[in-house]
Amino acid sequence: MSESIAALVVAAGSSRRMGGIDKLWLDIDGRPVLSYTLSALREAVALQQLVVVASPSGIERITRLRGELPWSAITALVAGGAERADSVYAGLSAMSRCDYVLVHDGARPCMTARVVQDALDAARWTGAAIPVVPVADTIKTVDSDGYIAGTLDRAALRAVQTPQVFAYDLLLRAYEQAGEERSLCTDDAMLVERLGVRVATSVGDPHNIKVSTPADIPLLRLYLKR
Repeated sequence: MSESIAALVVAAGSSRRMGGIDKLWLDIDGRPVLSYTLSALREAVALQQLVVVASPSGIERITRLRGELPWSAITALVAGGAERADSVYAGLSAMSRCDYVLVHDGARPCMTARVVQDALDAARWTGAAIPVVPVADTIKTVDSDGYIAGTLDRAALRAVQTPQVFAYDLLLRAYEQAGEERSLCTDDAMLVERLGVRVATSVGDPHNIKVSTPADIPLLRLYLKR
């Protein structure tokens, strides 16, 4: 029996760091960023469900585009919540039960099939896996006055990417048990970790950047032309 795979795209952010630009709808060669993200997911893995969680304005735009590729692949369009975790939970709740769910940032359009397949392979063994890349910079902690409090061991640090891949039942249980505390977690793996489940890592891609500030836009244009 073949496994069923779903993707949940989080596209309900406020783009606070983009200086008034809605990063998901930024035009790159005639297409919005979110369009590239959806295309990359469809090309990377066979999906039985594609759920997008969007802001009110995003829902209006996507609704107008639903008849066109890649927008027509969306099986459910859901209103986002106040925090990212609320949006993910809303998407999970609107999704039919499946074997694995990929939770992906709408503003991360340079994801590759290899990143997805490596994370899926790892999740098949553990139930939870996230793509990561080594940290190049030295990372220090600071105290409340802004002075250096310590230096972290860079060899043990990783920057986390998406899509994060989970057994659907596991991720839904993690969200339900967290309740209102889910908003304190900055990614989905943190909620699974709170259950005592070990989360595997897979090999990420330095090009798999998340568009967060205007400085990311030139890099995004370059990577999308690869």
